[in-house]
Amino acid sequence: MNERQFKLDELVLHALESGVGQSRVIVALHGWLDNAATFNEMRQHFDDYHFIALDLMGHGYTDHRPASMPYYIWDNVSDVLAIIDQLGLEKVTLLGHSMGASIATLFAGAFPERVEKLFLIEGLAPLVYEAAELPVLMADAITKRSKMKAKKLRPYPNKESAIDVRMSGRWPVNRQAAEWLIDRGLKQTPEGYIWRSDRGLMLPSLLRMSESQVGAFLQAITVPVRLYLGDTGIYDDLWGERVKLISDVEIVRLQGNHHLHLESAAARSIAEDIKNSH
Repeated sequence: MNERQFKLDELVLHALESGVGQSRVIVALHGWLDNAATFNEMRQHFDDYHFIALDLMGHGYTDHRPASMPYYIWDNVSDVLAIIDQLGLEKVTLLGHSMGASIATLFAGAFPERVEKLFLIEGLAPLVYEAAELPVLMADAITKRSKMKAKKLRPYPNKESAIDVRMSGRWPVNRQAAEWLIDRGLKQTPEGYIWRSDRGLMLPSLLRMSESQVGAFLQAITVPVRLYLGDTGIYDDLWGERVKLISDVEIVRLQGNHHLHLESAAARSIAEDIKNSH
């Protein structure tokens, strides 16, 4: 794996890259508060691909957005377009996990001519705010933002304690996966170890799309979509309604939780399925 940087105006976006020179290209987008290392397990099965896993804005080694700029999911669509242009690609295959899958979906709906295929892991489209609830939700988000900005991070005394926390989260991962994510996501300070990710990512959104707006993006997708779901993942009834809006989609169910792509068996199955579908 090689480190790569992309300059996006005044900000620098970092990525992990392998298989440079291969004709087939995959751009991989990680989930919320993860980083490019989340694809380390899967990457091992793509020796004959140019595989580029991004640290999205505010995550991993990538720069943080300006303090005055909220983290809206659609801003990542602009970042992905800029990166694809810098790579000199007319079309690209997108692979996304969770939040990264939502970004990939928005991109494929907005720029269908730039996407060859779409592979989604435990994610389909962004969270929404219903229009009637928006005033109350916005007020609540503004209040919470004001309170959260005053809070200080509590550092970890050592890496081992951070690894233990990452292994035992809501969606547990194995030790190797936790070490990969920690190595890229943690930094040392005089007080201890803290996350590199921007604290702004933890703030509630002032604004989200409505369900009808999300539906318009799903209906605009023109490429084949494969959605990989863990048997103990986050699929719910709303997903079923959203899936119906995509013209060409197939669901593949595998054993695993929300981070099934970090488990060796599921990661291998997903990689082989992608290569057979590509």
